[in-house]
Parts: sequence; C-alpha cells; structure tokens
Amino acid sequence: MTISPADADKILSDNFAPWVLALGLTVQETGERHAVLRLPWSEALARDGGGLSGQALMAAADTATVIAVSAARGAYGPMTTVQQSTSFQRPVLGTDVRIEVRVTKLGKRMAFADITMTPEGAPEPAATASTVYALLG
Repeated sequence: MTISPADADKILSDNFAPWVLALGLTVQETGERHAVLRLPWSEALARDGGGLSGQALMAAADTATVIAVSAARGAYGPMTTVQQSTSFQRPVLGTDVRIEVRVTKLGKRMAFADITMTPEGAPEPAATASTVYALLG
C-alpha cells in the first residue's frame, strides 16, 4: 500500500515548517519505494553567481525522503534525519529540479534512501544524496 501524490502534498503542508514550504516543492509521483518531487527554480534560492544554493537542494532532498519513506510505509509517521550526505556535481541555473528518491532499505526502526537531483532537461544529475532516517512511530 502506498500514498497518492495528493496525499503526499498534504503531508508536506501539514508537517513541514514554513521555510521548507517556501521551497515550493510539489509531489509529482509516489510509488511503493519511491517518490518524485519538483523543486521550482526561484531567484530567492539562488546564491552569488546565479546557481541554485546547495542548502536548497539539501533541504529538498531531505524533505523528499520523508515523502518516499511515507509512501513506502503507506502513511506518514514521525521520523527524523540521522544522516545525510550530498555530492554536488554541477550548478543548477535557471531551471526546475527533479528530485527522485529511492528507498533502498525500510526496516522497523531505520530507513535508507538514495536521492538524485536532476535539472529539467539535463541528461545527468546536478547532485546526489544518501539519507538515513530513524522511524519514531
């Protein structure tokens, strides 16, 4: 059992801080062990030089992991980030970013995921991440 993209958007609006919601993330797809979100381009998220800030990408990856883990569990439940490692490969300039999360292991108390962040229309990712979550309930 998984959740729908509409259910996942409601998880976002009901459970995340206003500054996370200000990223403008939308859920495009959910599945048994994955989720795809879109991070829209915004000048407000750009750093000096015009590239999307790494902090925005990291927050998007972290948030998208909550959605993917919720989809894998069939519902939202309390969880917290234990570890996140992000590698930046190229800048994102003036375009939306596809955030694709794959839950690689879902246990009773821990979940692990890999995230790929690809600029719209690009053949290769701008960044990748891996996360570990503690499942609290």
